Amino acid sequence: MYDLKFGSDGLIPAIAVDAATNEVLMQAYMNEEAVEKTLETGEAYYWSRSRKKLWHKGEESGHFQKVKSVFADCDRDCLLLYVEQVGGIACHTGSRSCFFNEIKRFDDMPGNVRVLRVLSNTIKDRAEHPKEGSYTDYLLAKGVEKICKKVGEESTEAVIAAMKGDNRELSNEIADLFYHLFVLMFARGIDYTDALKVLEERHDCGADTPAREAKPVKKK
Repeated sequence: MYDLKFGSDGLIPAIAVDAATNEVLMQAYMNEEAVEKTLETGEAYYWSRSRKKLWHKGEESGHFQKVKSVFADCDRDCLLLYVEQVGGIACHTGSRSCFFNEIKRFDDMPGNVRVLRVLSNTIKDRAEHPKEGSYTDYLLAKGVEKICKKVGEESTEAVIAAMKGDNRELSNEIADLFYHLFVLMFARGIDYTDALKVLEERHDCGADTPAREAKPVKKK
């Protein structure tokens, strides 16, 4: 089957990655039937080693994985699935990713782009499953005009914090601004990855091209 190399147990490791952010979501195993079902349906199927049965990801939780593409590694003994994670949760613990047990960090980089996807998914979840007292639900119910006013307010507060020289307050205000911008993007039907694509285009930071200073956008 596709020249894939299954282990002596008839299984091949499969890693699921968020197609939009490249975040590693989970690692599981597939047998031939799981591979066939995944390629046939466009949704992820795995083999449960504990239950000894075929497992349609999301069949109980509703957190299906819509497969965008499937790759085999150079030895064809491991699969990589680029997926859209329905509901924003891949792990049975309720976590976005199964890889949350940090063993050691070698730099000071916080959270990285993963937190952006978590924020985006949280806003989407609030819209689909309203909760009493949710500030996000309140903003979405008020509409774009109200959200835009809040974006303006948070922008002003960030400027004030910068002028005061208070970097801690500035960080907090920028975080608030990020949140309101994400709500605005959702309300207008775009994803933060749309903005990231624009940044990539401006900086020519493709996979084989080093990033360089962006050229200013000419006003007409």
